[in-house]
Amino acid sequence: MMNDKHVLNRSILALLISGILIGGCAKESSHVPKEDQTRSTVSDPGSITAKKDLPVSDYQLKPQQAEMMISVQGQAHRLVKQHQQLSEAKVMASAMPMHNGNRLSSATINNDKFATVMQNGNIVAAETPVSTFSIDVDTGSYSTTRRMINQGQLPAKDSVRVEELINYFSYNYPVPTDADAPFNVTTELAPSPYNQDAHLLRIGIKGFDIAAEQRGASNLVLLLDVSGSMSSNDKLPLLKQALLMLSQQLSAQDKVSIVVYAGASGVVLDGVSGNDFTAISHALNQLTAQGGTNGSQGIQLAYQLAQKHFIKNGSNRVILATDGDFNLGMTDHQQLVDYVAIHSNNGIGLSTLGFGLGSGNGGYNDHLLEQLSNKANGQYAYIDTLNEARKVLVDQLSVTLLTIAHDVKVQIEFNPALVSEYRLIGYENRLLNRSDFNNDAVDAGEIGAGHTVTALYELRYNDSHNKLVDPLRYQVSAAVDGNKHVVSDEVAFLKLRYKAIGGQASQLLTYPISKQQQLSQLQHASEDLRFAAAVAGFGQLLNHNHYVHDTDYAKLIALAESAMGQDNFGYRHEFVQLLKTAKVLSEQTALAVKQTNPY
Repeated sequence: MMNDKHVLNRSILALLISGILIGGCAKESSHVPKEDQTRSTVSDPGSITAKKDLPVSDYQLKPQQAEMMISVQGQAHRLVKQHQQLSEAKVMASAMPMHNGNRLSSATINNDKFATVMQNGNIVAAETPVSTFSIDVDTGSYSTTRRMINQGQLPAKDSVRVEELINYFSYNYPVPTDADAPFNVTTELAPSPYNQDAHLLRIGIKGFDIAAEQRGASNLVLLLDVSGSMSSNDKLPLLKQALLMLSQQLSAQDKVSIVVYAGASGVVLDGVSGNDFTAISHALNQLTAQGGTNGSQGIQLAYQLAQKHFIKNGSNRVILATDGDFNLGMTDHQQLVDYVAIHSNNGIGLSTLGFGLGSGNGGYNDHLLEQLSNKANGQYAYIDTLNEARKVLVDQLSVTLLTIAHDVKVQIEFNPALVSEYRLIGYENRLLNRSDFNNDAVDAGEIGAGHTVTALYELRYNDSHNKLVDPLRYQVSAAVDGNKHVVSDEVAFLKLRYKAIGGQASQLLTYPISKQQQLSQLQHASEDLRFAAAVAGFGQLLNHNHYVHDTDYAKLIALAESAMGQDNFGYRHEFVQLLKTAKVLSEQTALAVKQTNPY
């Protein structure tokens, strides 16, 4: 089989021959004069100038010939660009570090940067019975996926974080009745829609909710990117509207500061009262986009203000809003991550809001924003519409501002006497070592007030006829091993650790999971499990998951439609429409591939 380079060379050669034939039919003429250089729309005097395309031939072409030549050039250019991006991705992947056995890499789509990881594999319970991970409450991956699909483009393989799709939605889990119990944990077992003779284990966590009037004081520093790359309507103008909505939720006890950064950074507001809507709106309305992106300088200034107005026993948080295009100052992303992690240990969290895709010199940096929030006790959300801004900054403001539990870790021990294999769906960049679970120095995820967190495992029992791994010939069965304590009806044992607010030592909760919970039919499962399964299946199809064999878009659409629930805000109905659009795009892609390579 020919490699990518040979295919590219053949394609370009054919296109160039077509171009020569077109040009050869034209009459020779004088050179077309060069176009004048035009300044970019960025008002910074030091901004880079942009040139219009120069003529590609010394021949004057007839209109039809010119159109054909432009088409040929465009196709050749796209092939070269795709090859360059593929090559860059391969080089970056080979240089990225390993994490929990997975090699981290990145995908670049229209200059946008998305981290990728190897998919969680199928684990043999008898060999590795314990699975450990940190919870995740970010939702950015769902919003970026939604935007791409609505623009007619499927996300790149392995660029979707499935757990963020699942946790974008709220679920009807039991609510804790008092703050002394920060969350409730529920489990459910039902047949899997992804593979025959497999089952889904759902773990649901519901955080204690707090009314807005009981939320307490907040010290917010809005760190806003006003560089030239933020000039488009889906960036700075949308950001202004989003923050105006946020400011209307604040009160006199809150403090608001605004720091902006571009080529340089500056303070726009310095600790005004949260109910001073006039001052906040005036400051936001005066902002314009221009200059480079010295994000690191802005972050340093933002933390200085957060420390200056620090509220003891309150919520102290920097909210970074950007397209993630850092090109000046501290551009080493690991330095930035380490910097915010240090400040989070001192009680100042960082949440990130992303804006814009497919535009700007550096593109949108999904990976950076997700990592910054992960290491700074915050959440990452992507704002693609005003409705999404309302969801994050109005409807779920308590989730964004108020943390009810720190360093939440989940550990599942599967019973090899019953469970043959298991697979954690998503959470690839949240995996922890087994020993990390009891180590309180290891950082993990946070849960905000009223938040729901869902995790799904696909598992197969020992009597399954569809196991992926053959049993070992010489292994002693756990069921007859006298050195092991086996509880015959327990599928797994769930342990959860968390730190209470202000606490340094973690607390342990445990939950046995009995096989008596196992449902015989998927349609008998709760609406929450069925809908979460549909969302997780969607993410796995987008990622071209290797372990999903018995589902497709049509089945997922039917599954989601059977589990719409109350859906007060319409998010589940919107998801079904997204599924249907993705189905069409997937069919178009498959048809295009078949036409290109019929064999």
